Formats: sequence, C-alpha cells, structure tokens
Amino acid sequence: MAQAVQNYVKSLNWGHRVQLQDKKVKYFNLKGSFADAHTIRGLTKAGKEMTLTAENIVIATGLRPKYPKDVAGALQYGITSDDLFWLKKSPGKTPLIGMSPDVSLECAGFLTGIGLDTTVMVRSIPLRGFDQQMSSLVADYMESHGTRFLKKCIPTKVEELDSGKLQVSWKNADLGKEETDSFDTVIWAVGRVPDTKTLNLETVGVKMNSETGKIIVDASEATSVPHIYAVGDITEGRPELTPTAIAAGKLLARRLFSQSSELMDYDSVPTTVFTPLEYGCVGLSEEKAVGRYGADNTEVYHAYYKPLEFTVAERDATQCYIKMVCLREKEQRLLGLHFIGPNAGEVIQGFALGIKCGATYSQMMKTVGIHPTSAEEVTKLHITKRSGLDATVTGC
Repeated sequence: MAQAVQNYVKSLNWGHRVQLQDKKVKYFNLKGSFADAHTIRGLTKAGKEMTLTAENIVIATGLRPKYPKDVAGALQYGITSDDLFWLKKSPGKTPLIGMSPDVSLECAGFLTGIGLDTTVMVRSIPLRGFDQQMSSLVADYMESHGTRFLKKCIPTKVEELDSGKLQVSWKNADLGKEETDSFDTVIWAVGRVPDTKTLNLETVGVKMNSETGKIIVDASEATSVPHIYAVGDITEGRPELTPTAIAAGKLLARRLFSQSSELMDYDSVPTTVFTPLEYGCVGLSEEKAVGRYGADNTEVYHAYYKPLEFTVAERDATQCYIKMVCLREKEQRLLGLHFIGPNAGEVIQGFALGIKCGATYSQMMKTVGIHPTSAEEVTKLHITKRSGLDATVTGC
C-alpha cells in the first residue's frame, strides 16, 4: 500500500513537470531566497548557486507540518502525516496528537479502518473552525467504530522504552492527573507552518504576521512590496485548501499578463473532511451565523436521515445529519450548508454553486431531488431547530 501511494505521488510530480515543459515554463529544482526585491538566489542539492531576476515575483511555498516545541522527545521520536506512507513497516498502535482535521481525524479513520489500534488526543475541541455540532457527530461516529479519543489531554513528553515502544505522557485536564500509554508510532497533527524564515523576506520589506509567520496580502494577492505577490497557504487569512490556491494563482497570472482584472472571491469556499463518515460544508457554521447576525435572525433547518446503502446493509446512521443555516427573513438566504454522510464532498460541491449565487431556502425547496440519493434530503429540509420537533426523516 505504501509503495502504491509513493508511486502515485511521484507520478503526480512528474506529470506536473511534463505539463510545465509543454507550456514552455522553465522549472528549476532550487531552494530559493530573496537577494533583493527583483532577484532570487537559488541553491541546488549539490550546493551550486544561481540567480534569477524578474519584474514580478510570486511566492507560493505553502506550509509544512510542525512539531510541538514544548513536548520533550516530540521531534526525536515522533513523525508527521508526511512520513506515514514512507514507513518501512506498519505503524502499529498509533496516537495522532492534535486536531488538525486533514491529518488527525482523516489519518485516524484510515488507520482504524485497516485494523490498527488508533488514538486521537486533543487538548480542546474537535475540528476547530468547523461547525461544532457537526464536528462532534464526526468524532462520535469514529469513536463508536473503534477510534479511541482522549479529550482535554495535553501531551508532556515522549520517551523510548527498553522494549523499543514509545511511551507518551500527558496531562488529563478533566481528571487533573498525569497519564501514560505505550505506542509503536507517534504522529503529530498539531498543524502546519510557513517556512518563511529562509526566504529572506525582511530584506526586501515583505510584511508578515509576527505570530503565524504568514505573508500579509491585499485583495489582489500583492504583498507590502507591490511587484511581489503571494498565493495559497502561505498567505494570512486565506483558506488552507489546494483548490483555493490553484484558483487564486490562475486569476493572479491572468491579471499579471493583462488577460483579466478579476479578483479571487474567498467567500463561501466549500470543503470536506474525509473521515470514515464524510463531513462536507460550505458557508457559515451555525456559531458564526449567530455571531454575525444574532440568534433571532438565524434559522436552522436540520434532519437526521438514513442513506439507502445504510438501510440495506443495516449500518448505523445515527450521525448522518444535515444542517442548513439561513438568514431569518422573508426569502431566507442560505448562509451555510453542512452535510455528514457518504459522498459528502460530492453533495456539497453541487450545492456550493447555489450558495455562491445567493440561493434562498424557498428556491431550495422548489428544487426537485434525485431519488434515491442522500443529496435529495437537502431539498426536503423543513424542520427548524427553533421548533423543537423531531428532525428524523420519515417515509413521507
């Protein structure tokens, strides 16, 4: 399996290089940094130096996994998700420490699914930044299907035992005591950081957020230096999503070459967490909608449903849930849509267009669903949280 994943990643990289060549784009495999505002100094793996000059420069170096600095043994004995598929043997009993959604829960779901003893350790709330009710349902589903969760736990150290096992110590905030357990592999999922320190940005005057290290840009992706731009995860306040970076990069290229003046719209960008039971969403969470418009001006339609494929196989559908967040007005403009269930990403991708175009609840209810699909349940939402009625979908 690991070899298949490695081969796929290598094929992607090779495919990108071929496409660049076909489009007559020169590719240099260098570690770059700014020599001045128009010059990049690059180093090859062999240490050979070369310089490149340009009228405009775009920074798109992304993020890399980080290790906690306050946990003894974290770097020495732990790995990150980037290393998982490069292991020579099965990771065995594994904790994923942190709540980075694309790392902690997705990897935990995968490892549990192939039969490994898997633990998720989190110090606060699951899936920070997402709708918290939906996040809790995702975690509940995983826990009921074998993933162990250690909540409100703070790691303190990692040590290697004589047996070769790794002993992780942590403080349980709920119990107020230190706890330990031994594992075969320790995976850190505490987020990703920009590697901006090596770019020599201060020399050319590019401003960064002092806390995150990310580059500050305006609506046109320009940095504090007009001819230096930045796109993707390395920019402050942008969604850390590959498709978003690609879209922003395309629009920037068109503007730089006078093909368009269109700016990237970062509002209502859809995304999905690919856990065993997928969670897809677009727009505002219930918490953010209430915070922005107030509880009295926010209407939430919801439903617990059972996908057809769960019915035939008699699978547990307790956490299959849909939530539509609307502005409580005459037309009830859609503010956000949240979907937990099979193929959530496919479902949300379609409805994202409607929300982007300002769709309303009344328009959604006029949409005819495709039967028998899970997505059709979105077009039948009629129970509000405010009503207090049972939101379980029935046969009629």
